[in-house]
Amino acid sequence: MEVDYKNIKVIGFDADDTLWVNETYFRAAEEAAGLLLSHYETPNKIDQELFRIEIKNLPTYGYGVKGFILSMIELAIELSNGTVSNKVVTEMLKIGKDMINKPIELLDGVEEVLRVLSKDYRLIVATKGDLLDQERKLEKSGLLKYFHHIEVLSEKQEANYSKLLKHLDIEPEAFLMVGNSLKSDILPLVNIGAKAIHVPFHTTWQHEKVTKKETNGSDYKTVNNLAEILDFFSTKK
Repeated sequence: MEVDYKNIKVIGFDADDTLWVNETYFRAAEEAAGLLLSHYETPNKIDQELFRIEIKNLPTYGYGVKGFILSMIELAIELSNGTVSNKVVTEMLKIGKDMINKPIELLDGVEEVLRVLSKDYRLIVATKGDLLDQERKLEKSGLLKYFHHIEVLSEKQEANYSKLLKHLDIEPEAFLMVGNSLKSDILPLVNIGAKAIHVPFHTTWQHEKVTKKETNGSDYKTVNNLAEILDFFSTKK
């Protein structure tokens, strides 16, 4: 089914794994944690238990590297029955600092898409995660000049998006969201009457995955890469 974008005035972009690489670093950190804790459990069990602790801690720590590392340390204490060495904890803290200090690796076509669309549309960032970390990444990305507004949300649910659109005086039918997560960037927007374009990333956190049943009947487009969204708009290239 064709989706009509003629009423769109504002385009929102997710940040992590939509504008730049992010989830790849978390997977590498999980592998590093598996090695550090390998004498306590198997890699598969470590992954499962780390995910369990991360989800349990989300209401307390929120999303982002800091909460992830605290959950990793909690796992180490749990698996070792409190005997984990200072050296292992120090290594985990180093993993977190290395993640935070990673250079920003923009995904293909990002800056060209933003440059073109910013001529005819108001662009915003709607992301979730640690506020300081997201602000730092946006600053390092060199993309701030394209955006009229930056919003770091604690969650990406229908109520959060509705509140954001109301705050920015944007009607849902005039808003388009672009992101890599069906759960966070696409389905909530469709459900409140906005438009959405899904740009999958090759790695998806388990918490962000949805079932086919959850997407049935949802009116959104999926593209292979960000540059393809320019085909849907009459823009001054």
